[in-house]
Amino acid sequence: MFRKIAAAIILVPLAIIIIAFAVANREAVTVSLDPFSSDQPAAAVTLPLFAVVLILLILGVLIGGVAAWLRQVKWRRSTRRLQREVAALRAELDSFKRAAGAAAADGRLPEPTGSPTRLKLTPPVR
Repeated sequence: MFRKIAAAIILVPLAIIIIAFAVANREAVTVSLDPFSSDQPAAAVTLPLFAVVLILLILGVLIGGVAAWLRQVKWRRSTRRLQREVAALRAELDSFKRAAGAAAADGRLPEPTGSPTRLKLTPPVR
């Protein structure tokens, strides 16, 4: 519910700003895609100014998203590797538990007595 309210608080004013921008910038502009001939370009598009700005904004978001996705390749690869290691370690732990359970059921393991001895560490010398 909070997400919907937050989205409405952000998106409604943003939509109003975009609509106001589009209404204020309806003049047609010519975008030339030919860097060699400015008088008679081989490729040119005439669009309203707001359409040009919105198209460039969308392209910028897409390019930024692709760049972020490509930068995160090493993290995704590392995550997949670690997930495989965790799965292998869980399988190994399960096999140890099954073996210990079977050994305890057969009576091959002695019952634990008392508390284990504690490791005594000395503080580091500075």
